[in-house]
Amino acid sequence: MENTPHEVTHNAAARRFEARVDGELCVADYRLEDGVMVMPHTEVAARLQGRGIAAALVKSALDWARAEGLKVRPLCSYVASYLQRHPEVQDLRAQR
Repeated sequence: MENTPHEVTHNAAARRFEARVDGELCVADYRLEDGVMVMPHTEVAARLQGRGIAAALVKSALDWARAEGLKVRPLCSYVASYLQRHPEVQDLRAQR
């Protein structure tokens, strides 16, 4: 299993964070609602899973949310589990 850093870019026009790995586009989508970054979907091709790509996408998204002063509402199960596993980002979770 390869676990190297992945180059993640913020595609603000498409409202997503992206990484292209082995020709595949991997994404973490979001939308903004009243100061909250709602994250409904993260997608990494099955053949690329286990390489830290989704984690890199979500970390980049959370770093951006923090810099922008946003809270995060994870609708995606992967984003929710990432927040649970990383206590340093617990303060970003939006209260419902």
